[in-house]
Amino acid sequence: MTIAPPDSISTKPDSPAFRQLLAVVALIAAMTAMRVVYASLLDLRTDEAYYWTWSKENVLSFLDHPPMIAWFIRFGTAIFGDTNFGVRFAGILAMLITQLLLADIVRRVTHDVRAIVLAVLMPEAALYYGLLMAKVSPDVALIPFAVAMLWALVRLSESGNPRWWLAAGVFAGLALLSKFTAVMLVPAVVAFMLVPDWRRRWLLSPYPWLAALIAILVFLPVLIWNAQHDWASFKFQFVRATATHELSLRTVGDFVGLQFGLVGFILLPVVLSGVTLTAWRGYRRADAVAILLSTAVIVPFGYFFWKSLSLRVGDTWPMFMWPAGFAAAAINIAMLPREGWPAWIIKSTISWANAAVASGIIFVVLVFLYYVASPWNFIGRTDPIGGEAGYEQVVDRAQAELQKIGATWIATTDYRTYAMLRWFLRDRVPVIQINERGRFMGFRDPGISKIGGHTGLYVAREPDNASPLWAATTAVREPLERVDRSWRGIVMDTYALEKLTGWTPELSPPPDAPLYRWRVLAEESGTLRGSRGFVVAASAR
Repeated sequence: MTIAPPDSISTKPDSPAFRQLLAVVALIAAMTAMRVVYASLLDLRTDEAYYWTWSKENVLSFLDHPPMIAWFIRFGTAIFGDTNFGVRFAGILAMLITQLLLADIVRRVTHDVRAIVLAVLMPEAALYYGLLMAKVSPDVALIPFAVAMLWALVRLSESGNPRWWLAAGVFAGLALLSKFTAVMLVPAVVAFMLVPDWRRRWLLSPYPWLAALIAILVFLPVLIWNAQHDWASFKFQFVRATATHELSLRTVGDFVGLQFGLVGFILLPVVLSGVTLTAWRGYRRADAVAILLSTAVIVPFGYFFWKSLSLRVGDTWPMFMWPAGFAAAAINIAMLPREGWPAWIIKSTISWANAAVASGIIFVVLVFLYYVASPWNFIGRTDPIGGEAGYEQVVDRAQAELQKIGATWIATTDYRTYAMLRWFLRDRVPVIQINERGRFMGFRDPGISKIGGHTGLYVAREPDNASPLWAATTAVREPLERVDRSWRGIVMDTYALEKLTGWTPELSPPPDAPLYRWRVLAEESGTLRGSRGFVVAASAR
């Protein structure tokens, strides 16, 4: 594509632009410090603790996701130990890397300092990126690698050097090692390659095909693990992708509402309008970068919207696509005056973008203060953070009962309780999720010598403790105590504690055993339970 000439903006130390850049750097530093405080003070959520348990295992991949998130956590805890900040450190780093890549993409396309500033501030103004990237998840691992792949292709478009295809292949493989949804970027790469006039050059060049081969080679750990385990991950994800249900306006509303909440009530329309104009510009003029960035948003957004017509789309699933939207929106604002758009449209677009950034950053700071500094619970049991807080109350009671009844191990029947017990107990006591053993393929021995023939303690959220799975065992259960899990004065859940005797769990049951199966087919369950459900036909994560 043709790179526009730089705007005449001086960045000398005494210029207004230079002072503006210093202010932006100071703001980003302050927001980063805020994320560090958030990451350090707030208890891990259940999924974070679950991924932390993965980081303790030496396996190539996992049933639920590829291994990158476990590697991220292992990296952070190797430096800062098994602390909240250690688990979340890589997410803090991923946010900064993403911002740097976005800044360089926009710089190379526009050479406009104002557009660069906008590109790095838009993520700060979006709740998910400005605050919640401090919460580790596979999506947090995916985002910087997905943006890095786009960045490599922008470098390719700018320089014409085909070796950038190879870098894009590496980043694509790393993105796939983070989360399978990275495949949704393939249409953007294909359009980038085939729509502009250079299609014949790349079709006949070995570099794009080498890039695809490199991506597959980087992805080999997942392929090898799946080949060893009957392609379990792909089957697991296939159920999620193909499950269908009746049309539901509620799930559509949930999806749209989440995008407004996590991206921004003003910022989301700004980004969508920028993506729309970028797509129009790209496909009308065969502009490779515009095609790449806009398609990287349009295709995933269209897919998730379609899926939301019948089932709930996870809150983090679409988050990998919005950084491309931020870049497209920032580039669009720089392009409008160069293309001769009316002054009132340019002024209005800039005003809405400024309002989106200012109001978004204020909103992010207010949410931070609510969770870190305030004593109130305004949302009740549906609070997304409070709904997974307070597990130390359950752990304290469980430890007391362990000593009281002489139990040497703990049993659970859901991965959330399992993960939080392991996080707080730090493996001082073996914790076993007795069902869904397919989740734990290849995991190390949790301490079978402390389990076989010994009394156990069963910890489960009510009413899930009445699971029919117990009928398939010889366990004798004796009710002991009930304990509430509370957050800011509101009871979030009640847990039952029971004494277990007469049974030793089978850690590696055969795949057809009831305690092995990691899902119930949608046809059997009739619906997809929410993220707090006991039986999950298609995981809400």
